Amino acid sequence: MAELNQDSGGGKKGGKVRSKKNGGRVDLTAMVDLAFLLITFFMLTTSLSKPQAMDIAFPDKNKDISEQNPDLEIADNRSITLLLGSDNKIVWYYGQLAKPITPPTVVDYSKEGIRKVLIEKKAQVPAATGGKDLIVVIRPSDESVHLNVVDILDEMKIVDIKRYMISKIKPEEIQVLKDNNAYTVK
Repeated sequence: MAELNQDSGGGKKGGKVRSKKNGGRVDLTAMVDLAFLLITFFMLTTSLSKPQAMDIAFPDKNKDISEQNPDLEIADNRSITLLLGSDNKIVWYYGQLAKPITPPTVVDYSKEGIRKVLIEKKAQVPAATGGKDLIVVIRPSDESVHLNVVDILDEMKIVDIKRYMISKIKPEEIQVLKDNNAYTVK
């Protein structure tokens, strides 16, 4: 508590009485306790920012390919393949590369680019396949950057694509990227 000590200063008899000026002594223990209680309170009640992460389902590493169900083949009219090239370019085709339903087309990562394509195909595929979902195959090339993969995964979340996969790019698909000027070696 606050404590203030003052002496009367009357040690001599007769003569001038000089008052002795002592500074007041204040006990700050209670204020320090209050400060630490407030700091503790605010530390415990504030919510710390949590890192945002996207859940991705990976296949089981222990399963053999021969054990997989042959009914899981991707139908041509359900799949769109995105080839991630260099310089923020994407080449996409609908169906299989040998006989594409929609030929390879170059787009970018903008709202009018890949997002527009994904929204259109997401609406078309259930109508054409009797209510089945669109399947997106993402194939990054050696010349695409990590940000491109993150951006395309963000687009999957924005457009609400339920089925997508990331796989290795094939040599014939690299040639498609080169033919469409979306693959420049740096």
